[in-house]
Amino acid sequence: MTLKIENVSKFFGNRSAVDNLNMTIGPGQVMGLIGQNGAGKTTTFRLILKFVDLDTGSITWNGHPIGLAEKQRIGFLPEERGLYQKMTVENQILYFAELHGMKRSDARIQLQEWFKRLEVVGKISDKIQSLSKGNAQKVQFIATLIHNPDFLILDEPFTGLDPVNTSLLRNEIKNFRDKGAVVIFSNHNMSDVEMLSDDLTMLKNGKTVLQGKTKDIRESYGRTRINLVSEISDNELQSINGVLLIEHNNLGRTIFVSNEEVGHEIFHKVTTNGYVQGFMQTPPTLDEIFRKEVANDEVRIEENGGIIHE
Repeated sequence: MTLKIENVSKFFGNRSAVDNLNMTIGPGQVMGLIGQNGAGKTTTFRLILKFVDLDTGSITWNGHPIGLAEKQRIGFLPEERGLYQKMTVENQILYFAELHGMKRSDARIQLQEWFKRLEVVGKISDKIQSLSKGNAQKVQFIATLIHNPDFLILDEPFTGLDPVNTSLLRNEIKNFRDKGAVVIFSNHNMSDVEMLSDDLTMLKNGKTVLQGKTKDIRESYGRTRINLVSEISDNELQSINGVLLIEHNNLGRTIFVSNEEVGHEIFHKVTTNGYVQGFMQTPPTLDEIFRKEVANDEVRIEENGGIIHE
């Protein structure tokens, strides 16, 4: 079960919504698709589902074009939620389940189990309009997964959820991944993307600007971020060549440096007395990388260990 997107482009008039996109996602793999609003994420999902026609390239599932049979094995959660407000949860979910080939009796049993697993507040006989936003989001999630799909397309799956409920849904996505499902999802919260994604594709104006393993992408920027808890003064730190910025936070300070070697000098200085409360040198966060790349108008292409920087 492999999704392959090859040299895909889509134009709306003179505007390029997706520009020469390439992507391969295999079984048990989670691909995070990120970018600013209008970068091409939702258009990519619509191209995969054939809601819109591609202009160039090809999209295949197990080497074949995606047809009706393949679509029945897809679980799609759209950004624009599509629940019928005056229908009951039960009728809504059973309707969607039947569209994917499930028997109503089987779907009803699964629905009860999903209600318990996701801790939905309410009854399956409740109308959608009576549910809170978070519980309605959980019901939409159930509609996406109840037929046990092989391929998940999730557009902003955690919108409107608190951290506890986000964790519940994230764990269910991981369960599908561990069972061998192919997963592609978009999200604006970079910490969620970082926790869930094995691989990452970042789009800007339809173009791919970053692609590769999430961990490798972060490491490719160097360990230029230091989390420090120490009594040393800002002035002493700023006297070290290569210290670019110091930010204070509730746990201490974050120090941004020009290169990894600067960290050795900082560590030596703060451990002069043999003890430091906290020191951790890491690559930039995905959020910091995202901000850097989407604000960077220079176009450059280089390849480093399978990671594309454009």
